Amino acid sequence: MKLYYPKDHYNSKKRGHLFPLLKPFIKPSTFTDKERISHYGVSDKDFIFYENINESDFAILTMSWWYYRIMDELKIAADFIKKSNKLNIPVLVLLSGDNGMDIPEDLNVIVLRAQGYASKLNSQHYAMPVFISDTLKTYYNTTKISERSYETKPVIGFCGQANKSKVEAVKDILKTSLKNILYYLKVRWQTPHALMAPKFLRATLVYKILKDKRVNSNFIIRKKYRAGINTNDKKNTHKTTLEFFDNILNSDYVLCVRGAGDFSVRLYETLAMGRIPIFVNTDCILPLNNSVNWKDHVVWVEYKERNQIVEKVLEYHSKLSELELNNQFKKNRELWETKLQLKPYFKELLNSIN
Repeated sequence: MKLYYPKDHYNSKKRGHLFPLLKPFIKPSTFTDKERISHYGVSDKDFIFYENINESDFAILTMSWWYYRIMDELKIAADFIKKSNKLNIPVLVLLSGDNGMDIPEDLNVIVLRAQGYASKLNSQHYAMPVFISDTLKTYYNTTKISERSYETKPVIGFCGQANKSKVEAVKDILKTSLKNILYYLKVRWQTPHALMAPKFLRATLVYKILKDKRVNSNFIIRKKYRAGINTNDKKNTHKTTLEFFDNILNSDYVLCVRGAGDFSVRLYETLAMGRIPIFVNTDCILPLNNSVNWKDHVVWVEYKERNQIVEKVLEYHSKLSELELNNQFKKNRELWETKLQLKPYFKELLNSIN
């Protein structure tokens, strides 16, 4: 696949906004291909970048759409897209972060995003996984899935922020309402969110599961994000991170509910660690849904069915034996390895679009 991106768009001070496929390739000259494979799982032989846009199959907008907005460089982005459109070369654009943003309708682009409401997006928007490091390798020095014995009562895990305060929930919904109004008044450019309080939703489900004696709960409930630890506090950050991943590893199923954006990073972390996500669908988009039957890999719970979450888990669990449970763990890890990492995801996506 022949790719092109405008090199002069790159801003090293805003590297967090760089299109994800470019991160392994925009590196110092001393960065070796061996390091690229080790850090990103990608070789310089996997994707070919051309100096001339006319030779390419795809053009990539170097930085995220959010970057061009905050840097007041939307015209630069639009001019590049229009040039590519005239050459009939598809342009890939990243919408990063928790919020959606409008892209002018006269720009013909392929939008990649982790977040978004499925019912509101057209066919030019594609779900992108959250690209994470191999947590098994990083924290446990292995890539082998640990097996678990089958118990009649499944173990459901969750480590994270949840708040059952109705007052705080109302505050969150009012804040979202205000932001939505500001969007319609053209004061705010981030697209509207559903009127929902994610921390309260998580708390509602956590305490419903916690009270149900038909399952075993493995919960660590945080009052603040990452337990309020400052990221500069390396010792305690490592401690809480390890607690988070130990929680996944010591569970059969893991509760995965949206955060501020309509997506769940925990979904990908759970798959990578070879466990089964309990995926609460809040009109989410999911990657490669033409080739991945997501219901084969998760306990699928529609938002309107959230009060039956324990019944959904028990129904799923009752159909498994110990062998089948552990085989599902392996299938989920395999899904992450073969579809949801940087190289396989972009290989499949670009081939399918092409």
